[in-house]
Amino acid sequence: MNFPVEAMADLPDEHKASFLAQLEHMQVRDSLRLYNALVERCFKDCVADFRSKNLAKDEEKCVQKCCEKFMNVSARTGLRFQEFFTEMEKQAAEAARQASRRR
Repeated sequence: MNFPVEAMADLPDEHKASFLAQLEHMQVRDSLRLYNALVERCFKDCVADFRSKNLAKDEEKCVQKCCEKFMNVSARTGLRFQEFFTEMEKQAAEAARQASRRR
């Protein structure tokens, strides 16, 4: 879902800057949260022993597959949310259009 830029048109510049900084902070935090979840999940699923500082071949393959799967699922989930919110925006716009016709 994209944030409608025109919604910020009437805000003073300092409020716009503050809002955009908060939005960027949230995006960075969410990216780090996603990365940390990925590392924890794949480490728990794939690393079997600590006899070597390097991953064994099977552990390395497991981590690679785990990362690919996690990223694919995350991407698909993001697309589904985007589709859902786009549909909600269309429905809200249609409801607003119908409400304005009734007046």
